[in-house]
Amino acid sequence: MPTLRKNTERQRYEILTDGGEVAGFADYHDQDGAVAMPHTVVEPAHEGQGLAGQLTRFALDDIRASGRKVVPQCSYVRAWISRHPDYADLLAAP
Repeated sequence: MPTLRKNTERQRYEILTDGGEVAGFADYHDQDGAVAMPHTVVEPAHEGQGLAGQLTRFALDDIRASGRKVVPQCSYVRAWISRHPDYADLLAAP
């Protein structure tokens, strides 16, 4: 089972394999009091396993817990939120 973590030093959320290898990540940074998510990557060897969805849910749950809103600059994160309307409340006002 993959491990999910927030890597504050590199300003990204990460998903790791059982062996500790970073299989994917989602960058973030502060933007006008919200959390911008510009980029999500899953390494080619790990594509098709649902890792991007797990990573996105983890990141958004963490942002929700912090009481902040999200600016989904990444097309994957935008699409994920549109498929999961229970996360739409996290969207920062345009």
